[in-house]
Amino acid sequence: MERGIIVELLDPKVWSGSVFGGAWTASRAGDAPVVAPATGAEIGRAGLAGAADIAEAAARAATAQRDWAAASFEDRAAVLRRAGRLFEEHAEEIHWWLVRESGAVPGKAGFETHVAAQECYEAAATASQPMGEILPTAKKRLSLARRVPAGVVGVIAPFNAPLILGIRSVAPALALGNAVVFKPDPRTAVCGGVVIARVFEEAGLPPGVLHMLPGGPEAGEALVADPNVRVISFTGSTAAGRKVGELGARHLKRVHLELGGNSALIVLDDADLDLAVSAGAWGSFFHQGQICMTSGRHLVHSSIKDAYVERLAAKADGMPVGDPATAEVALGPLIDERQRDKVHALVTGSVEGGARLASGGTYEGLFYRPTVLDDLTTAAPAYAQEVFGPVAPVMPFSSLEEAAALASDGEYGLSLGILTRDPMKGLALSDLIPTGIVHINDQTVDDEAVAPFGGVAASGTGSRFGGTHANIEAFTETRWVTMQGDIARYPF
Repeated sequence: MERGIIVELLDPKVWSGSVFGGAWTASRAGDAPVVAPATGAEIGRAGLAGAADIAEAAARAATAQRDWAAASFEDRAAVLRRAGRLFEEHAEEIHWWLVRESGAVPGKAGFETHVAAQECYEAAATASQPMGEILPTAKKRLSLARRVPAGVVGVIAPFNAPLILGIRSVAPALALGNAVVFKPDPRTAVCGGVVIARVFEEAGLPPGVLHMLPGGPEAGEALVADPNVRVISFTGSTAAGRKVGELGARHLKRVHLELGGNSALIVLDDADLDLAVSAGAWGSFFHQGQICMTSGRHLVHSSIKDAYVERLAAKADGMPVGDPATAEVALGPLIDERQRDKVHALVTGSVEGGARLASGGTYEGLFYRPTVLDDLTTAAPAYAQEVFGPVAPVMPFSSLEEAAALASDGEYGLSLGILTRDPMKGLALSDLIPTGIVHINDQTVDDEAVAPFGGVAASGTGSRFGGTHANIEAFTETRWVTMQGDIARYPF
C-alpha cells in the first residue's frame, strides 16, 4: 500500500499515540499491536496513553485553545472545509484501514468516510452561525446571552464505527473554537484515531489544538477528571457511560453520553413482507450487528410472524461471511474473541431457555453467522439484553397496544423502526414509545451529519450532538454579557 496521508505503521519504529506541537511523540504507557480481526495478523503497533500523557495533552490544549478561539470564524471554517476534502481525497486509503482494522465491509467503510467529510462540512458551516441573542433588560444597557467555546473538550469514542463516532464530536468542537483531547479505542487506533489526527494536521489545524491519544480505562478516567477539560463527549457502552457520568459529576463536568441500545423494529400486519425482511436483515446484520442502533428486537404482527421468520432465516442462511479485505461478503469479523464469546453466550443461553434457532448460531474464528431466533420469551438473554452481534430475535404481537408495550419494555431508548403501509399510524404508534430516534418505514440504523443524535434512559442523555443547534449546545457555554455607556451609579 502506498503511504498516502496515513502514517505508515510498518516502520521499524513504533508509532506513538499523541500529537504535541505537530510532532508524533512517544507515549509513556507503552504500545500495543494493531490487529486485523479477520486474520489475526499484526499490521502495526500503536502507542497507548497513560494518565501522564493525558495531563500533558490537556495542559497544552488549554494553552493552544486561546489563540484558536480568537481566530476568525472564517479561519476555523476553512480548516474544517479542507479536512472534509481530505477525507474525500484519501477515501481509498482510509477504507483500507477501516476494512482491515475494524472488520468493516467496503460499503460500510465508504459510509464512514462519507459521513466524516459531511461532519466536517457541517461543522464549517456551524462556525458562522449566530452565537447568542439580545435579551430584554430593565436597565439602560445592552444585555446579551453569548455562546462562547467551552475550552478543552474530551472526546472518547468506541471501536464499532470508529471514524464517525470520533469525528462527529471532534469536528464541531473544533469549529466552535475549542481544543480537543481525543481518546479513540485502542482496537481501532488507526482508522478511528490516526486518520482524524492526520487529516487535521494536513488541513492546517494549529499545533496543540487537537491531541489524539489511544488508551484504556486509565486514560479515560484521567481525561474525565482533568481540570483543564470542561466537557466530555462519550460514546460507548451503558456500563462504561455510567462510570463516566459518575466521575464527571464528581468533577462538575458537562458530560454528553451516547450509549447502548436494544432497538425495536416493529412490523405491522399491513407491511410489505419482502421489504420488511430486507430492512430487518440490514438492521440486525449490518456491520455484524456491532452498532448501537442495531435492530435488536423484531416485533412482528402474529398474523405474519411465521412467514417473516422463515424468509429472514432464509436470507440469513444465504449471506456470505468472511474477510472483507479479500472477498465480497455481507458480514466481516467481530472485533475480538471477547465480543464473539459474549454474543455466542447470549444466543446459546436463549436456546437453552427454549428459543428456536431458525438460522445461524455458529462461528468460525471471529466470523459469526447471521442468526435468527424464534419462540422466545421476553426474558431470553438475546432478546432482553444488547447483543452487539448479528442476531435477530423475533417476537409476535397481536395489537398496537401490545407492540408499544413490548417496545417500551426495557431500559434502553435509542432508535425505533416501524414498517407499515400507513405512515400516520406508524407515527401515532411511535408517540407511545420512549426513544431518541424514530424511523417510519425504515430500519433502526441511520446517521446524518445534519440530524441531532442521541437516546433516552439507559441509551444516553438525549440528543447532545449532531446538527447545528445540538452541536452549539454541546460544545459552548452560555455567558450573560451587559454593556452600558457610563459606569453605573450606586447609593454607596
